[in-house]
Amino acid sequence: MAILGQDKKIRVLVVDDSMVARSMIINGLSAHPRIDVVGYAINSIDAKNKINALKPDVITMDVEMPGMSGIDFLKQYLPTNPLPVILVSSLNLKVFDALDAGAVDFVHKPDGQQGVDGFVTSLTQKVIMAASARVRTHSPSAAAAAAKPAASGPAGAPSVLGAGMALDRVVIGLGASTGGTEATLTVMKQLPADIPPMVIVQHMPPGFTKMYAERLNRLCAMEVREAQSGDELHRGLALVAPADLQCRVVRIGMKYTISCSKGEKVSGHRPSVDALFHSMAETVTCKMVGIIMTGMGQDGAHGLLAMRKKGAYTIGQDKESSVVYGMPGVANNIGAVMIQASCDNVAGVLLRHLKSLT
Repeated sequence: MAILGQDKKIRVLVVDDSMVARSMIINGLSAHPRIDVVGYAINSIDAKNKINALKPDVITMDVEMPGMSGIDFLKQYLPTNPLPVILVSSLNLKVFDALDAGAVDFVHKPDGQQGVDGFVTSLTQKVIMAASARVRTHSPSAAAAAAKPAASGPAGAPSVLGAGMALDRVVIGLGASTGGTEATLTVMKQLPADIPPMVIVQHMPPGFTKMYAERLNRLCAMEVREAQSGDELHRGLALVAPADLQCRVVRIGMKYTISCSKGEKVSGHRPSVDALFHSMAETVTCKMVGIIMTGMGQDGAHGLLAMRKKGAYTIGQDKESSVVYGMPGVANNIGAVMIQASCDNVAGVLLRHLKSLT
């Protein structure tokens, strides 16, 4: 997909069956000088009929609509027409199905926690980002995995890493943003049940991180849950940082636990990958691994560099497989990344490193 120049307006098609929601989105996006809302559609079928004529660069789309749902649209249309789609949805588990089907990102419709201004700002930023994002065109995979894998791990992953003491003293941090929900899932599904403890920061609005952790828990071999302050890190456990809280690793004697607190935004985010990675660099005295994946901006890059300077093994997702090569690109440019790998190969790189420690 061609990347739009800074002087060219981004053509947007708004798809929503609610007239009120359409008006809010159209008026909000039209206020930005870089965005041109070229039309709207009242459902997915209407959208399919208008795309060729209007030639949008980005589509905003509701998930739940009469007739063909937004998810069915993505499954049918994106494999042959890789057009960036930003989901605009209420709190709904189907958001993750739509992301799996190839949507670039999502924005939560305004509610009691987020006003219209915050919604419009977030959507505008993501539309601008989506105009230059890489759209995944492979077939959705997560839906096929209906049950939790066996304790030996998913097909293709080593059966177990072993019970050696060396891997009991390893902490893994992973950070991602735009495109990261599915990229992280791709990595996690290839890891065995006895993986060293992992802490994951994925930029998401409130209400979604718990559902995301539950989804990972269903589809991956290890235990995955949303982090709470005081959670102790141990093998076989992956913790997802709660939305709107900073998540840091804390050392108590020889044990490592999690602190989740409101705190200030770090690198523009809460939770912040930088906040997690810097905490690991400052407090973790055993072996560390830092992984930075697809995402807009630079959150996590400097924290990963701090980890590397403290002896951590660091992995960055490569440009070709990133939906947005922002965070991993900055990290690589400043020397924070020891090795780059495609999304499909990050798990293999990690496992080879862990085996070298035993």
